[in-house]
Amino acid sequence: MAMKGRAGTALALLTTSALLAAGCSGGGDEAPAEDELYKNPVTLTWWHNASQDGPGKTYWEKVAKDFSGLHPTVTIQIEAIETNQLQRTRLPAALLTSDPPDIFQAWGGGEMREQVEADYLKDVTDQVKTEVGNIGSAAEIWAVDGKQYGLPYRMGIEGIWYNKDMFARAGIAAPPTTFDELNDAVNKLKAINVVPIALGAGDKWPAAHWWYNFALRACSVDTLKKASTEAVFDDPCFVKAGQDLKTFIGTNPFQPNFIATPGQNDPTSANGLLANGKAAMELMGDWNKGTLDTVAEDKAALAKFLGWFPVPAITGSAGDPKAALGGGDGFACAKNAPAECVEFLKYLVSPEVQTGYAATGTGLPVAKGAESGVADPALKSILEATSSATYVQLWLDTAFGSTVGNAMNDAIVAIFAGSGSPEKVVDAMKAAARK
Repeated sequence: MAMKGRAGTALALLTTSALLAAGCSGGGDEAPAEDELYKNPVTLTWWHNASQDGPGKTYWEKVAKDFSGLHPTVTIQIEAIETNQLQRTRLPAALLTSDPPDIFQAWGGGEMREQVEADYLKDVTDQVKTEVGNIGSAAEIWAVDGKQYGLPYRMGIEGIWYNKDMFARAGIAAPPTTFDELNDAVNKLKAINVVPIALGAGDKWPAAHWWYNFALRACSVDTLKKASTEAVFDDPCFVKAGQDLKTFIGTNPFQPNFIATPGQNDPTSANGLLANGKAAMELMGDWNKGTLDTVAEDKAALAKFLGWFPVPAITGSAGDPKAALGGGDGFACAKNAPAECVEFLKYLVSPEVQTGYAATGTGLPVAKGAESGVADPALKSILEATSSATYVQLWLDTAFGSTVGNAMNDAIVAIFAGSGSPEKVVDAMKAAARK
């Protein structure tokens, strides 16, 4: 699929920006007449990724029930599907059929552009102007060529979740701010026989995110923007990202057999190791608090020891040290979904529902006025870091689209497995872009 004209990925997150020009422009499906909405019985199928029993899944069940209570003609059938399975297999297959889910998880960026080009999504531009105005610039990731095709409900940057007790025992006085300090922390943790960093390379993307962060440090913001919009990967910084990753892997910071360890949602997964005191750190997004809670054997202990800090800078690198990698979760409606789907989409990002979402501790809300629901100290740290980041780069596999993203992730994981190279990652990205 052509990669040109990919959606931009510079985000000014959680700002009080004015209504997006995209939201102000005309276009979009005509809004249904008020007397037609909720007139006949409608069943909406809803696919989301809060697949493990926990506060996120429970909250979405409540939201669906509340919406049906407000609108008795609407029945919502939920299917909760694990992220990897949903994004890589179930959803792409369903969208090829004549009966896809009505509303489903959408990550925006290049991935959404591909879905729009394939004519899978409903244009909701005219119906969601108020919601886009409230969310601000973060909504731009769920727009393509000035038209809105979805809305985010969660947004934040990723960083390193850590065990404060283990840091204290190892004599690590403060969270690392540079990779030199991170390497020093890894050595101190090994000295007390603690696994420094948990990694779920079995799901590929958690491992790939280490390369993304090295690329964010090695590449200038302009280079990253050009790569996202034009699929140009000629800058030597992309090879340097792989070289830096190889050097880091060489310090042996991860648990044994990390290449087969799953990422999350299981006590034996990477976040299970962190949640249950078997590893000191894990690189992951703002949603990780909810997944850690789900797999923790002692939630009270987790709440006491869990901390968070931004991905460290690399001294002397070309990238902006205050830049961060981030993204969010959102929802979109299938092209032929009933009008009630759009109303439910709007309900999901309403300040009231967003405040309740924030209170679950599973991620940071996007609607203004919902920040009051953020009580967890680690999530408050992420909210502050997201607000103070000079530039936020959308997850690279989402920004570059699934064709390049999947090839890139496979080639990065090969470095972790000892069979790949920095050059092969870039070669795989270029070859996928040509497709």
